[in-house]
Amino acid sequence: MSEISRYNFRETEQKWQKLWEDGKVFEVSDNSSKTYYVLEMFPYPSGNIHMGHVRNYTLGDVLARYKRSCGFNVLHPMGWDAFGLPAENAAIERKIHPGEWTYKNIATMREQLKTIGLSYDWSREFATCDPDYYRHEQKFFLDFLKNDLAYRKESYVNWDPIDSTVLANEQVIDGRGWRSGAIVERKKLSQWFLKISHFAEDLLAGLDKLTDWPDKVKTMQEKWIGKSVGAKIEFRIANRESRGSNDSDHTTRITVFTTRPDTLFGMSFCAISPQHPIAQRLATSNQQLATFIEECNRIGVSEEAVEKAEKKGFDTGLKVKHPFDSNREHPVYIANFVLMEYGTGAIFGCPAHDQRDFEFATKYGLPILPVVSDPGRESRVEEAYTGDGTIINSGFLNGLDVTKAKEKAIEELLKLECGEKTINYRLRDWGISRQRYWGCPIPIIYCASCGTVPVPEKDLPVKLPEDVTFDKPGNPLAHHPTWKHVNCPKCGKAAERETDTFDTFFESSWYFARFCSDTSDPNPLSKSATLKWLPVDKYIGGVEHAVLHLLYARFFTRALHTCGYLEMDEPFKGLMTQGMICHETYKDAAGNWLCPEDLLRNDEKILDKKNGQPVTVGRSEKMSKSKKNVVDPREIITSYGADTARLFMLSDSPPDRDLEWTEAGIDGSWRYVNKLWRLLLEQNDAEAEQPDEVASLKLRQETHKTIARVTEDIERFRFNKAIARIRELSNLLGTLTDKNPGDAKTETVNAIVHLISPFMPHLAEELWQQLGHQDMLAHRPWPKADPALCVEDEVTIAIQINGKLRATILCAAEATREEVESLALSVKNVQDFLKDKQIKKIIYVPGKIINVVAV
Repeated sequence: MSEISRYNFRETEQKWQKLWEDGKVFEVSDNSSKTYYVLEMFPYPSGNIHMGHVRNYTLGDVLARYKRSCGFNVLHPMGWDAFGLPAENAAIERKIHPGEWTYKNIATMREQLKTIGLSYDWSREFATCDPDYYRHEQKFFLDFLKNDLAYRKESYVNWDPIDSTVLANEQVIDGRGWRSGAIVERKKLSQWFLKISHFAEDLLAGLDKLTDWPDKVKTMQEKWIGKSVGAKIEFRIANRESRGSNDSDHTTRITVFTTRPDTLFGMSFCAISPQHPIAQRLATSNQQLATFIEECNRIGVSEEAVEKAEKKGFDTGLKVKHPFDSNREHPVYIANFVLMEYGTGAIFGCPAHDQRDFEFATKYGLPILPVVSDPGRESRVEEAYTGDGTIINSGFLNGLDVTKAKEKAIEELLKLECGEKTINYRLRDWGISRQRYWGCPIPIIYCASCGTVPVPEKDLPVKLPEDVTFDKPGNPLAHHPTWKHVNCPKCGKAAERETDTFDTFFESSWYFARFCSDTSDPNPLSKSATLKWLPVDKYIGGVEHAVLHLLYARFFTRALHTCGYLEMDEPFKGLMTQGMICHETYKDAAGNWLCPEDLLRNDEKILDKKNGQPVTVGRSEKMSKSKKNVVDPREIITSYGADTARLFMLSDSPPDRDLEWTEAGIDGSWRYVNKLWRLLLEQNDAEAEQPDEVASLKLRQETHKTIARVTEDIERFRFNKAIARIRELSNLLGTLTDKNPGDAKTETVNAIVHLISPFMPHLAEELWQQLGHQDMLAHRPWPKADPALCVEDEVTIAIQINGKLRATILCAAEATREEVESLALSVKNVQDFLKDKQIKKIIYVPGKIINVVAV
C-alpha cells in the first residue's frame, strides 16, 4: 500500500476555486429546460464578511450544487445592496467619497466570498449604486406615477435626528432608528409614497399560496397587514358653542373606526390624534394645547413607539353624544397614543376592555364600566378584560355573546344613520423619500409654472453629483450649489430637482428580477428571462426581514405586474429563514466585553490574557461587534479551510435553528475532514482480496439507502441530518477491516465523495481526482439509489394501547397485518395492559404503528 499524503486544504481549495472560475463552471447555460433559481439575500458591502454571511451563503450553495447535479440549469447569482447611510457616514468619517468606500468594500468582500468556494455566476454581478442599475428603477417610479401607484403628500413621518432622515414604520425598532439607534421623533414633511395599501387584501390573500414559506413569516406579515372588520361610527359633538361657527363635518362630528362596537355602552371618553383637524384648530387659540401637541411630536409615528410612551391626554372641553343614548355625553381628549395615520385618527375609549384605555382612564379619573362579563373576575376592575363573555350593562345588547353583539350594534348604527360596517387595514403606504446623498435620486423636477414634472425617460439616469461635500448638517444634495438647479423639461424655465433619494429598500425590492437577465441586456426585465426564472425557487435570508424587505418585494412585484413588466405577482416561491450564529460572551473584572481571542484557557478556567484575572462567562448570544463575541471567518478559513467551516456550519444544527459556535465543534469538523481524506484513499489503495458476498451486499444496501436518505434530506433542507447519514456510512466503511466487500467498496467510496460534494466541494473534487476520475465532479449527475437495495429487511413497529406507547417489536418488512398483530399481542407488556380489557378494534399503519383500542 502506498503512503497517502496529508490533506493540504490551502493548496487544494485555491486549486479548485481557480479551476471553477477559469472554466466558468457555474455560469448559467441554456442546455437544460429544467431551471432552478436559488438566491440568498444579497449583502451590504460593509467591508468584511462575517459568520452570518458564511452560513447564509453556504446554505444556498449546497442547494445550488445539488440541483445542478440533478440536471437543472441553476441560476445562483451574487450582487451588492450598495446604497445607504453607512457609506455616507463612513465618507464623513474618512473624508472620502461614499462611492470610493463602497466599491473598495465590494472588491474586498468579493474576494473573501470566493474563498468559501461558493458556486456563484459572477458574470451577473452588479451593485445597486451602479447608474446602469438604478436608471431602471427611476423608470419604474415614473411608470408607478402614470399608474397611480406613487404620489406625494405632506404627512407626519418618523424622523431620525442623528441620521437626519425619514424612516418607515418598519424601520423603527423599540422606538429607535434601525441603524442609528436614535429615539425617533415626529415631523411633518412633503414625502413621496408608494400605494402598498392598494394591494393590502391581495398581499394578505397571497400568503395562502406561499406553501413553501415558514408559517412564522406569514403570520408576521398577516399581523403587519392587519385586516380588521369593524364599524365606522360618527360621534356628534354636543357642545356646539365650543367649536366655533364653522359647521363643516370635521368640526361637528368625530369619526371613529373600531373593531369592538359591542363595547360601546362601556365608553367613557373619546380621544383624537394631536394631528386631527379639530386638535389643530383648537391649538391656534390655546397655547397650552399647542405646547402639548409639540410634546407629542417628539414621539415617532410608529405604533410601537406610541405604545411604549407614557399615555398622556389633554381635555379639549368638547363632549360627544353617545350614539345609542342621546342623554349620555363623553369628554373629548387629545391623546398622544392616537395616530392620525391609523384608522381615522380618533378612538372611543372603553377602559374596562382595552388595557391602553384602562391606563388612560385610571390616570385621568374617568369611569370604568364593565360591559362584557368575566365569570372569574371580582366586581372591582383592576385591569382590562379582553376575552369573550356575555354582554352586560348594555341595554339592547344584554345577554348576547361578543360576536352577536357586534352584529347587533352595527345593525343599530345603520338604523340610526351614524355608522356602518367597514374593513380596515393596519398597513400604511410606503414612504420612500430619504434626505441623504448616497441613494438613488428621485426623478422629479419642481417648476414654479408647471408644478411637479417627471424627468423625461431620455434624460435617465439622473446621476448623483461626484463633487459632493458633507460639511453641513442635513441632505448634501439640497446644499449642492449646482446639481439641483435645472431647466423645466416642459417650459424651459429655471426649476429645481427633487433632492430626496429613494429608501434603499426600493433597490432591494426588485434586484432578484434583474439577475434573470445578463447585465449587458438593456432590458432589465426581459419577459422571456423573467418567465424562465421567476419566481425564485428558494430564497434564503434572515427572519428579521419578514415585514421589511419581504413585504416590500411582494408589493413591488405586484406593482411591476400592474405596469406590464412582469407576468407574476409573487417574487419568491420558497423561503428559508436561517438561524443566527451564537457564541458565549465574556467580561473582564471591570465589566468590559472581551473577544474570544483575548482569553487564556487554563485547566477549565478562563482567564484574561492581559492580566491573568478570571473572566466572567455570560450566556451565548447572537454574534455582535458590540458584545465582541465574534469569530472572524477569515481566520477560520486560514486555519482550517473553507470546507471545515462549511461542514461545521451545516452539521451542527438544522438550518433554521440558531447555531452555537464552539472551538470543539470546529476542531471536530477538521478531524472528520482529515479522517475522510485518509479513509477513502486508503480504501481505494487497499490490496485486492477474495470478496465477501454477505459484506458486499450489506455495504451496497447501506450505500443506496444513504443515497436515498441524503437526497431526501437535501430536498427538505435537513442538511445536518444528511451529513450525519454520510458520517454513518463512512464509519461503516471504516469498520470493514476484516472483510472485503469487493467492488461494493469502490461504489461506496465514489458515493460518499459525491454525497459530500455540495457540503465540502473542494475536498470532494480533490478526492474524485485522486480516485482516478478524469471529469470534474461538478459536472457529474447526482447518484441514484437502486430501489431494490433500499428495501428494509426489518422494521420497528410501535405498539400503542388506546393511543399510548406500551412496547415496540422488530418484524420482517414484508410481514402481513395478521403476522404483525399476532406478534404484537404476544408481547408480555401488551398482555399485561390488556388484562381484564376487551379489544374493540386494532388500527395498523403498515411498517410504523399498531394501535389496540380496548375498554
